[in-house]
Amino acid sequence: MGNRLSKIYTRTGDSGTTGMADGSRVTKDSLRMHAIGDVDELNSMLGVVIHKSQSAEIKENMITIQHDLFNLGGQLAMPDYEMINQQRVEWLEVTLDKMNAQLEPLKEFILPGGAEASCFCHMARTICRRAERALVSLNSETEINQNLLAYINRLSDWLFVAGRMLNKSQSIDEVYWQSERIVKQSSVPD
Repeated sequence: MGNRLSKIYTRTGDSGTTGMADGSRVTKDSLRMHAIGDVDELNSMLGVVIHKSQSAEIKENMITIQHDLFNLGGQLAMPDYEMINQQRVEWLEVTLDKMNAQLEPLKEFILPGGAEASCFCHMARTICRRAERALVSLNSETEINQNLLAYINRLSDWLFVAGRMLNKSQSIDEVYWQSERIVKQSSVPD
């Protein structure tokens, strides 16, 4: 690799633009950069989940996902280069199905919460949904590889199930959403 990153600042972005992998420049608030930034934020939150998690399997899978997300961001910076393909989407599906098979089927929606790692995993899931919205917006402006959209969509499902698994691994019960709770509490007390 050499010294590719020996100089951290370049001053080339001081005017509000940033360099793409092909040498072109785009504004830092472009849809492409919003998508890249949201994917980067998601990757950072996964680092927190990995740190907080007590599940070796989830940690290992999340590290793999971090590499995938770095590749996904790279693919956004180099649109003609494919790093996230159908096999990566299928890997998410297989690992998701494996985790989900270990959980009780859901009969009701659950509230985000429980173990600290699960809470952070649910935060990662919401960031993932924002990254997905950014990719959809970018795709409306300029077509992107559909595997990117499939991967990020599947990843939000994966993170939901991982959050459930993290609670299960610490024997923490899930809190089910109760629509009637709001109605009861909004009544005027005697």
